Amino acid sequence: MKMHLKNPYFYLMLLGDAILFAGALVLAYLFRFEFSLDAFFAQQLRTIWIPILLVKLCIFFLFGLYKGMWRYTSTRDFWRLLQASATSTLLIMAFIFIFYRFEGGYSRAVVLMDGGLTFLFTGGLRMAIRSFFTMRERESQGAFFPATQRKRILIVGAGSAGEKILREIIENDHLRYSVVGFIDDDRRKHGRSIHGIPVLGSLHEITSIVENHDVKEILIAIPSATGDQIRRIVTVCKACQIAYKTLPGIGEIIDGRVSIKTLRDVNYEDLLGRTPVQLDMGEIRGYLNGKTVLVTGCGGSIGAELCRQIVRFQPQTLILVDANEANLFHIEMELHNEPHGDRCRAVLGRIQDEKLMTAVFEKYRPQVVFHAAAYKHVPMLEKNPWEAVFNNIIGSRVIMEAARKHGTERFVLVSTDKAVRPTNVMGASKRVTELLLHGLQGTGTRFMAVRFGNVVGSSGSVIPVFRNQIEQGGPVTVTHPEVRRFFMTIPEAAQLILQAGGMGQGGEIFILKMGTPVKIVDMARDLIRLSGREPDTDVKIIFTGLRHGEKLYEELITVGEGIVPTKHDKIMVLRTDSPAGFPPSKREQDALLDAQLAELSLAADRFDAPAIKQTLRAIVPEYLPQDTASIL
Repeated sequence: MKMHLKNPYFYLMLLGDAILFAGALVLAYLFRFEFSLDAFFAQQLRTIWIPILLVKLCIFFLFGLYKGMWRYTSTRDFWRLLQASATSTLLIMAFIFIFYRFEGGYSRAVVLMDGGLTFLFTGGLRMAIRSFFTMRERESQGAFFPATQRKRILIVGAGSAGEKILREIIENDHLRYSVVGFIDDDRRKHGRSIHGIPVLGSLHEITSIVENHDVKEILIAIPSATGDQIRRIVTVCKACQIAYKTLPGIGEIIDGRVSIKTLRDVNYEDLLGRTPVQLDMGEIRGYLNGKTVLVTGCGGSIGAELCRQIVRFQPQTLILVDANEANLFHIEMELHNEPHGDRCRAVLGRIQDEKLMTAVFEKYRPQVVFHAAAYKHVPMLEKNPWEAVFNNIIGSRVIMEAARKHGTERFVLVSTDKAVRPTNVMGASKRVTELLLHGLQGTGTRFMAVRFGNVVGSSGSVIPVFRNQIEQGGPVTVTHPEVRRFFMTIPEAAQLILQAGGMGQGGEIFILKMGTPVKIVDMARDLIRLSGREPDTDVKIIFTGLRHGEKLYEELITVGEGIVPTKHDKIMVLRTDSPAGFPPSKREQDALLDAQLAELSLAADRFDAPAIKQTLRAIVPEYLPQDTASIL
């Protein structure tokens, strides 16, 4: 109340409303008695106008109608204005009924008309003030552009987002936009208008609409659209051969966090080329709830998401293992804020440290292990192949042997499509890891692997790199115009790993049906357009050539693997025969692999890149090494 009393505008608002209240009451009497008041009703008006005025002022004050700034009056303010007017009218009628029972010449019609006129007059005053300040602001900006200098645009989406975009354009002349119409597939909206701008037709009519109305740009104002819907709209917009942009979400526009020029954050699912797969989570709870679970590589993109999902199933203990101190700290702090996050135990160390891993397994006896720790960047491992041996192969063997010796029930290895007919050290090292896992079947632990393609949004993946290049104005670098990759989201990857742990009986390699591979250059162009720019015009795309060890196409199945159906229609399982080049008996296979791994370890200790690749080729005959100079 004190803050109101110190504000000089508060008294002006009170005075303005008081004059309008008095005018509404007088006009109600004049309307009711056809502008001919006799002495009786004139005296009645003089008697009641002060009490009625005081009642209205008190009600309006209680509804907070003198706290706001009238220059920003909104529909919400009008709703409160209507409530206050109705409340004051009902209170006045109740007062007259209780004390006079509407006898003695008091007219119900006068009271009702007074309430309606009060709402109209006070609402009109607020709207006039808002209009005045809006016009003054436009004049002070000095940024008005005539229609001939404005870019003619078409808005896709005649919903709430489209209406707010149009309103912002109307109220902000400096935007240099002129909206010619809306496009919407809802036929009930066709022929109607929003703020005087017509809904011109459906999406399939957009080409002719663009031509007929000389449209220069298209704004996509459907922030709730799915990835499939966005791709369909973008495809149609491409055919028009004009620029197009996506606009922010409705909430972002309303609360002022972004302006009309700010683009909606690109949803990685928009770029998948398919609908994201939702896996059945019911089966997972049975083998995670109340169990001790260990996750290696917990600080990485996939490992961290895996931990976020595991903790929801309330394991008895969740052991976090990572060699990166910062990543381990961040995921531990994040999980501690989750329900049951106090059950997490963080272990800082390298998985190839056999003594440390043995101590961890002896203390916690994990029943389920998810092995996500690995080096994955292809060019980096081509130049440092010994690290692929130390971490991806020897480290994996240490973890697998620890799981076998300590009675782990389930062990899930995170593998990659690059392990299929590998052309690089990274893929070959992951294929060796799969062979190690294959050799441990029948030991009491269910060993299984999950193989998938590129994970969009993960650390070092192509999408964050492209986005950073676009933000800097380009160029966007693509290795080859024909390179294609399978893609999945981080949550999909984590769910597939969890699902495999529940479905696997031992010896399987699980893969996700990921549709057709996506052309990287097309993904780059879509990302540039979704960022509000035009490829090859605003942002250049250049081709740098395939990197060391990189393939044009990735595969998910290699020689000797057969697809076996599962109960989930989006998951396939591969059962492997004896690896090519291995002796037929398991004992001979194990002996040969042990000898080859010993040779591989010695070569890594010497940092001998050629010997490492030669030994990898002996273990994985389908591996085609490239002549790449190592860093040493």
